[in-house]
Amino acid sequence: MPESVYIHIPFCKSKCKYCSFVSLTDLTYKTGYILSLLKEIDYYYNGEKLKTLYIGGGTPSLLNQNELKKIISKFDIDENTEITIEVNPCDITSDYAKILSDLGFNRISMGGQTFDDDILKYIGRRHSSKEIYKSIDILKYNGFENISLDLIYGLPEQSLKSFEKDLNNTFNLDLSHISLYGLKIDENCYFYNNMPQNIPNDDEQADMYLLANELTQKNGFLHYEISNYAKFGCESKHNTNYWNCGEYYGFGLSAHGYNENMRYSNYSNLNEYLNSPTTHEYGKYLTENEKLEERIFLGLRLAKGIDISAINKQFNIDFEKKYNIQLSKYLNSGHILKTDFGYKFNDNKDRNGFLLSNIILADFIDS
Repeated sequence: MPESVYIHIPFCKSKCKYCSFVSLTDLTYKTGYILSLLKEIDYYYNGEKLKTLYIGGGTPSLLNQNELKKIISKFDIDENTEITIEVNPCDITSDYAKILSDLGFNRISMGGQTFDDDILKYIGRRHSSKEIYKSIDILKYNGFENISLDLIYGLPEQSLKSFEKDLNNTFNLDLSHISLYGLKIDENCYFYNNMPQNIPNDDEQADMYLLANELTQKNGFLHYEISNYAKFGCESKHNTNYWNCGEYYGFGLSAHGYNENMRYSNYSNLNEYLNSPTTHEYGKYLTENEKLEERIFLGLRLAKGIDISAINKQFNIDFEKKYNIQLSKYLNSGHILKTDFGYKFNDNKDRNGFLLSNIILADFIDS
């Protein structure tokens, strides 16, 4: 029974040059989209009490008070529900922050990416570094304590020194959570056909990641997932549900969900979604082997790693026997460590398993 909901708001005033997500800059469709979204929610949501509600995008902070209220009022939530909205710094005013607070939002995920104004402009962000500071101050003044900031490493013209400055600027904001992503240039983004110059190479990006791991720890953050860092008790409950293979509803254009052993996705074409918001574009019931693979590659994303006794019980296997070759290989190399209940990636600087996660996980999945 899903106790989490993800809602996708695909609209943006402009598209960032690195963005390959499904997003639209024509806001004239916004009203019709909300109507279709509400139809989809009415059709699938069964009134479960929610532990988490996450509104992402796109730029959900383009929605006004009435639009957000219509969406939130569809769900059974209370003061214990983690209710997150993604925001752009330049959308946050005192009035808007109060609206979010009054509607019950208690967690903010802000896209900052960098504090370098030249890089912000180059990658197509709408905001300046000053607006990051200003919006955080406004949110705190309006009572928000659980605020996460997104940063990107490996940006054009970014150096290890400038990235360290980004990290220190973030620490000075006294936030509860940081999400850190390496730049990816996928086929559906502007940079794919207009490749920027002076992108840090793989070794330089690895140094940035390792530096982030070191400095976040020194500044009181727990590195609890491959790309996420939190102060004690401020881990994202919504995303943790993903990594623990929990069920969740996905509503909106291109949204993904997982319910009753079926992973599904909605239409990524706006007209198709508007015409048929209650029809999934894709759905697949997972086999036992697919569920096992997900437990491994999602569980190993977490710093605590995987619990092999729970896996053995659920799938009726001997994990250490089944994956003896892979475990021996990466235990010997030092990239995986044995824990009291299973295995985890080594987060040590010299044998960091997270840096090789794609290679290591492929060995487990392809077995």
